[in-house]
Amino acid sequence: MQKRLVLDQQQIAIILKRFCYQLIENHDTFENTVLLGLQPRGPIVLDKIVKTLQEISGIKVPFGYLDATFHRDDFRRRDFPLKANETKIDFLIEGKKVVLIDDVLYKGRSVRAALDAMIAFGRPQKVELMVLVDRKYTRDYPIMPDYCGVKVNTLESQYVSVEWTEKGFEKDAIWITEKA
Repeated sequence: MQKRLVLDQQQIAIILKRFCYQLIENHDTFENTVLLGLQPRGPIVLDKIVKTLQEISGIKVPFGYLDATFHRDDFRRRDFPLKANETKIDFLIEGKKVVLIDDVLYKGRSVRAALDAMIAFGRPQKVELMVLVDRKYTRDYPIMPDYCGVKVNTLESQYVSVEWTEKGFEKDAIWITEKA
């Protein structure tokens, strides 16, 4: 299987730090802002952002993990059942600015489902999207990231693979591979 490196560990670290500075510029004290990691892979990115924000600014930003499995439009159309992940949000988002965080934006279906799932926690004032990788030209919904690490052109036959040391890989890396 052929693999092409998109981002290495150092490039990912630079992007995450850039995201933090952009968040500080756009949200200042984070007084009315919350961060939500979209399960299953968004929480890893979110945890790194929260840690870096704390180191840079000393600000503790409210954050949580959102699972949108049961809100997906393809939930009952799969050959195998989807496994739900934990939603861990211990605050309301009513009237708040929400930054949804995920690793890869592909079709936009997960983000659309997350918008539905968020409503259980209130109506946000504004929702922004942050992704490490934007797979251009593959969208099923008109969803675009507000914060984007890198844009890549991919074919339907390809897969963007995100490797994290937290998941047992030797180094953080993002690859484009051919689907099996």
